[in-house]
Amino acid sequence: MSLCRLLSLCRSDLIESLFMQFFQSNGVELAFIDLMPENGTEKTIILVHGFASTHRINWVDTSWTKRFLDEGFRVVALDNRGHGKSEKLYDPAAYTPAIMADDVIALMDHLGIKRADIMGYSMGARITAVVAYQHPDRVRSALLGGLGIHLVEGNGLPPGIAEALEAPSLDDVTGAVPRMFRAFAERTGSDRLALAACMRGSRQGVTRAEVEAIKVPVHIAVGTKDDIAGDPRALAAIIPGGVAFDIVGRDHNLAVGDRTHKDAVISFLNGRA
Repeated sequence: MSLCRLLSLCRSDLIESLFMQFFQSNGVELAFIDLMPENGTEKTIILVHGFASTHRINWVDTSWTKRFLDEGFRVVALDNRGHGKSEKLYDPAAYTPAIMADDVIALMDHLGIKRADIMGYSMGARITAVVAYQHPDRVRSALLGGLGIHLVEGNGLPPGIAEALEAPSLDDVTGAVPRMFRAFAERTGSDRLALAACMRGSRQGVTRAEVEAIKVPVHIAVGTKDDIAGDPRALAAIIPGGVAFDIVGRDHNLAVGDRTHKDAVISFLNGRA
């Protein structure tokens, strides 16, 4: 049975148990999956999930992994530090975008991957942008989902999320977005204190000068009903190789697995140098 067929038949938790691996990034144990298409490939995509999510929720459950395999990509996806099956840390200083970008490079080094396309969503898009800026020789192209001009202007997510995660119960949380993240963390069984530390540490911005210096092709996709990400076209305008795509009718959560989003990403990957 082909891997793509297996992915379509098995529950994502079973896929996770079958394919989960671990490696060390500067002493921190991180979980990842590494999926190879049936006939092998020279194309690799690294997937970096968003805040409070996991590789499974962001990429497997939304069928991104299957789509990339169908398109002939080797698919590597990690659980960011503090998330999923990866090690939990409680110091906000351990969660800066630069440190988490180094985790991506460490994973590539661990697997002997010299260069790859890298795709991130929301917080993962911020991490991907940092990788593209700091390690252009390792990035064939960068794909940013759920994050537009708020990459450089503001922090996207509103304040109060860390406090919501630390609150005694959901009943103690006010505000729609903080309540959403608290409820989601409870539903997924996440370590809320580790996520609170991550929220505080990962809110460091990327400067306009750094973004303007990104030399690789960049695809930016944001839902037209996304109130968190900011304008994708405004961000694309300051990146020399940037292009924007509107995920029509989708908010920050639903834009992730949208079919038109997938089609646009594949078209971009097939068309870039």
